[in-house]
Amino acid sequence: MASALSAQTNSQGCTISESVYGTVGNETVRLFTLQNQHQMQVDIINFGGIITALRVPDQHGKVDDVVAGFDDLANYVSDDACFGAIVGPYANRIGSKGFWLDDTFYPLQTNEGANTLHSSVAGVQKKLWQADTECNHHECKLVLSTLCKDGEGGFPGNRHITATYSLNQHNELSLVFDAITDKATPLSLTGHSYFNLAGGGTALEHQLTLQANHILAVDDTLIPEGAPMAVTGTPFDFRQPQAVGARIETAHPQLKKGNGYDHTFVVPEVYRNGRMPVARVCEPVSGRTMELFTTSPGVQFYSANYLSGSAPGKQGRHYCDRDALALEPQQFPDAPNQSGFPNPVLRPGEQYQSRIVYKFSTR
Repeated sequence: MASALSAQTNSQGCTISESVYGTVGNETVRLFTLQNQHQMQVDIINFGGIITALRVPDQHGKVDDVVAGFDDLANYVSDDACFGAIVGPYANRIGSKGFWLDDTFYPLQTNEGANTLHSSVAGVQKKLWQADTECNHHECKLVLSTLCKDGEGGFPGNRHITATYSLNQHNELSLVFDAITDKATPLSLTGHSYFNLAGGGTALEHQLTLQANHILAVDDTLIPEGAPMAVTGTPFDFRQPQAVGARIETAHPQLKKGNGYDHTFVVPEVYRNGRMPVARVCEPVSGRTMELFTTSPGVQFYSANYLSGSAPGKQGRHYCDRDALALEPQQFPDAPNQSGFPNPVLRPGEQYQSRIVYKFSTR
């Protein structure tokens, strides 16, 4: 049970409260609650930067938690589905048991056959981040920082990473990543929350709009292969609102490979400035709507095809496949091995930055 330690308030009424969430080894894990004046509240722990709860009002003013997760720290520690976590230093998959960079091959720790998924043992989702808080006139911020040491999991470079969560009075939750390195290294950071805007039940009735003309088709190990695939005439065309479940059982070879949607949607250049929403999700009964803004070249849409069998969730709930969905802005998977993809390499003297905004409203 968390115990309150402190609270901060800004002049506009946003608050941050802090409490003890548990311990990992001999280290204390802290829970930070950011809240605005419109009943929106987000709980984040500094273990993995995990969003453990996100409470948003519906069109009738009823507040529900719209992210899947657990009630206790132990399940987050053992979880391998990255519920609510910050994922990196390289999100998604890198194949070939490693990658070449500047004439050097870097073998990686693998955790999915020949693939390294979400950086395997080097994942920041299992790190205890340093935390600071601040408030200004219109938002509250939680600033998390960590160091990925040279050689962790096989990745080169000492990488100093900062992740800043912000909640403002416009019901916008933003996640901004900054990083520097002392060696050339691939970097791709994202948030991995599983959303259910109804607060429970299936996500198959959620209406999704995703402004992408192409996806990255994948092989049987979910590594991208070939040229990007046009979505026209396929179950991957979400340029107009479609129920997530409307075509998910279609006999399309790409859906078979992912057991549903587990693909990178290529973000058109015009949407990569973070000022126009590349995706929109609406839950028809509650009326809750989430818009997604990003500066990344890709968004991984995952229809939570393998939730069954995970540890019991909040209030003892047993999640079923497709009870939620994830939208993960990121660099392209396996980009370190595919020269035709946007360059994911950060070099000394450069600054990595990417931005995600989740904006909530009701229709």
